[in-house]
Amino acid sequence: MKAVLDHVGIAVRDIDAALAFYRDALGLEIEEPEEVASQRVRAHFVPVGASALELLEPTGDGSVIAKYVEKRGPGIHHITLRVEDLQAALDHLKALGVRLVDQEPRPGAEGALVAFIHPSAAHGVLVELKQPAPAARTALETQRIAFGRFDLVTLHDGLFRLDGGAMFGVVPRPLWEKKAPPDDRNRIQLSMRPLVVEADWGRMIIDCGAGDKMDAKARDIYAFERARHLDHSLADAGLSPDSIDIALATHLHFDHFGGATVREDGALRPRFARARHAIRAAEWEDAAHPHERNRASYLPDDFLPLERAGVVDFFEGDETIRPGVRVVRTGGHTGQHQIVFVESGDRTAVFTADLLPTTAHIQDAWVMGYDLFPMETLAFKKRFVREAIEREYLIFFEHDPLVAAGYIREREGQRIVEQVL
Repeated sequence: MKAVLDHVGIAVRDIDAALAFYRDALGLEIEEPEEVASQRVRAHFVPVGASALELLEPTGDGSVIAKYVEKRGPGIHHITLRVEDLQAALDHLKALGVRLVDQEPRPGAEGALVAFIHPSAAHGVLVELKQPAPAARTALETQRIAFGRFDLVTLHDGLFRLDGGAMFGVVPRPLWEKKAPPDDRNRIQLSMRPLVVEADWGRMIIDCGAGDKMDAKARDIYAFERARHLDHSLADAGLSPDSIDIALATHLHFDHFGGATVREDGALRPRFARARHAIRAAEWEDAAHPHERNRASYLPDDFLPLERAGVVDFFEGDETIRPGVRVVRTGGHTGQHQIVFVESGDRTAVFTADLLPTTAHIQDAWVMGYDLFPMETLAFKKRFVREAIEREYLIFFEHDPLVAAGYIREREGQRIVEQVL
């Protein structure tokens, strides 16, 4: 059995006083509380390095924590060791004759399974064993939703990985790694989710993934998974590249518009043979003249062949691309990054691209290190998210591997995403 320190549980009588010390005096980040109904306790996790403190506030007089505080006063209640297989660990301890409080695993905080070792067996220390909740599986199904006069079809172009620290900027790893567990190279799993808008004027695809032009080095760096990609997703929706009339770019980074071109027999051609490609002129100018900060993201083979083929329609400023579909520049991520509003009657859906790449990024300060102008991102995001909550915009998250679309809600000062797709 291999165990590592997960956290130290601290029983508190006055949570406000505890927060005043750990948060205000020590400057530590406090995660939003979680109710553990089975133990009648509220848990406040405080990340500290690779482990954490867990402030335990009783929510009922009969809870174990309430009894502990009444008898001994506030203080360290237990230490928690993380194991991969809790049942195997308990079987191992039983075989050694170790006295246990729990003979079988039971539910704990954060969706984990837990079991306690009796203090008499651990030299006076209450030891909790914890098996973390399994990592959520990616959800990349092609899904269609009727949205007023439109049909919206969320597609996918496979998975890839980017550096977790870069994806979350100044947010400390102990906070973001709970939402997006990194691999041994510090990379987190991300999706590429283009969106098709079907209307009486035709079919528009918003962004189109990375495509398949990457070489072996890029496949290794970004851990591209191509077992299922955009062609499969289009087919699942009863579509094909030739059924697309308009391809709209939020910006020209490789993971958003690399799929607009394909290489066949050594030659590059547009992937969507019938489509016009709507691209903001200033974004094209930036992509065609990259600098040291953005050169790795703007790959000429992704967009220059489109101009040579004569299939690009450049536009200036915030415009209505087709009836009910308009773009708004956000800046921030790139100088000309834009989001796409799809409006029908009193309903609005927004494809947020890299303004809100995942559901974790709905928090104002969670801004990517990749953003060229992060304060511009922050300013636009603060206005937009407030508007999205108040007006109930349906948000499409391009890079979230689990949630394709949902509504941002605010409850008791905390933001969450109510998943729709």
